[in-house]
Amino acid sequence: MSHEATNWAIKQRGLKPTTKIVLWHLCDRFNPDYGCFPSQDRLAHDCEISRSTLNDHLGQLETVGLLRRVPRLDPVTKRQLPTRYILGFEPGFTPVAVVPCPEIGHGDDEGAESNDDAGLSPLDDGSDALPCPNFGHGIDAEAVSDFPAEPCPENAESRVRNSDTNPVREPLREPVKEEEGAQAREGVSDEVFGELLDALGLDPAALPGWWQGWPPRLHVQRWRDELGLTEAEIIAAAKASRQEHPEPPDGPKALDRAMQRAAQRKVEDAGRKRRKPKTAPAPAPAAKPITDLPAVYADLVNSDRYLPVSAISNTMRDAMLARGLVTPERLRERGVR
Repeated sequence: MSHEATNWAIKQRGLKPTTKIVLWHLCDRFNPDYGCFPSQDRLAHDCEISRSTLNDHLGQLETVGLLRRVPRLDPVTKRQLPTRYILGFEPGFTPVAVVPCPEIGHGDDEGAESNDDAGLSPLDDGSDALPCPNFGHGIDAEAVSDFPAEPCPENAESRVRNSDTNPVREPLREPVKEEEGAQAREGVSDEVFGELLDALGLDPAALPGWWQGWPPRLHVQRWRDELGLTEAEIIAAAKASRQEHPEPPDGPKALDRAMQRAAQRKVEDAGRKRRKPKTAPAPAPAAKPITDLPAVYADLVNSDRYLPVSAISNTMRDAMLARGLVTPERLRERGVR
């Protein structure tokens, strides 16, 4: 929205209340960069009136020279797009036709002095005849456009507006819009964008509005530049998302979560590849099995370590004596009988 545009709408005089509400909501939808093009459904909803009533008031605003309607068609699908509304304060605005003053009837057919009576066309003096009494004629009055107007017959010395008191000076920066469109086409090729549409099950010949123009291409470019996804990864994530949902997404924003998850998985996979696998610890050497028990017990008998009497059986005693590992005297000393 533009505060200066809505202030301009509030300052208009002589309009019926509903007509002024329509003008105010139009100005509320005005964008300094791109202009004003709300749909009729949106405008009728904002004004709380029917579309037929809305068209009546739009016609009144166009008749009195406060706006001009420009129909638009989609260059690809040839479908009708929301109408472009050119408001009276925009540079280069020209009203649709010369309209008589509604209060005292100066203008075309009311006998008042006009350029036609003088043998001049409106282009000869660079002015457009606009109604004055209801829309700011007189000294210190507010203006309805940047174009000079004829003096009001009621106040011949005054002008409709003072061109130095324009409350709104917000030029449309169409070149910026065209430049962004060129950047989007360069960033995401037609081939890649077509593959994305095919992965989502969208028909390029009948695209929904959210997928038309350069904004969706810029959105796809941000997935690549900001999330670090390649074009192939973007298309793969789109295919996976389409398999989970029966209907195509309403627009590229509906795929943001899927693309963020794909980028997160990519980061995690890269982290796992960078980590070195941990080497398994070397197994401890296996203990050698005891195969010579008589020698082990003989060493215990010949030492001063504790030896339970019941630890040596008769068989083990005879084996130690037969091999000469111990003496009978040592066995008696250790309590082995």
